[in-house]
Amino acid sequence: MVTILNIETATKNCSVSISKNGEIIALKEFNDGNYSHAEVLHSFIIDIVEESNILLHAIDAVAVSKGPGSYTGLRIGVSAAKGFCFALQKPLIAIDTLASLSHAILIEDGIIIPLLDARRMEVYSAIFNHKYHKIREIAAEIIDENSFLAYLNHQKVYFLGDGALKCHEIIKHDNAKFIDGIFPSSREMGMLAFEKYKKSDFEDVAYFEPFYLKDFMITSKKSFKENYNN
Repeated sequence: MVTILNIETATKNCSVSISKNGEIIALKEFNDGNYSHAEVLHSFIIDIVEESNILLHAIDAVAVSKGPGSYTGLRIGVSAAKGFCFALQKPLIAIDTLASLSHAILIEDGIIIPLLDARRMEVYSAIFNHKYHKIREIAAEIIDENSFLAYLNHQKVYFLGDGALKCHEIIKHDNAKFIDGIFPSSREMGMLAFEKYKKSDFEDVAYFEPFYLKDFMITSKKSFKENYNN
């Protein structure tokens, strides 16, 4: 039985879970619209360890959402995951945030486009078919009325994630379906992490870095605040 601690902090949702052979047995998450991960992450981990009656040193691996997403959130999650891996001598598993988010819904046809909010009218996105196979790699893009038309003109497209709100205001195509209120969660990480564990698909704990997609730049007090909030 493979037991994995899953950590998701790429967006404003701070989420941790414990899974056994891919099945979530304990979950705790919190989203107050702010980046409160530093205050609640470790207490959440303690809570789910107690809830699941599993000794922390008995876990087999630690999985962390690798991005893209918030610079601040990713740094906190990855730092915590590395700390547990070093202390417990356990392997580190990195999970694509957008791939994990795509698993939050089940569709029979069409495609899934998970969207993470970036600055202004920009989003981070990838595109998956109904079997969760990635058919377009991750990109940062500015949303306008022509976004994703190549897909919308031929099939239903399901948008989800905190970047979907921007699309909802601009994309009016009949095939566009918007799923509200869904954030990346460690709930979807369990099975993805288990599949990677079976393949020994582990990261180098010492050198692993989050996938930011874009560089974090500080040019002024105003831009620092904008970066922190994104």
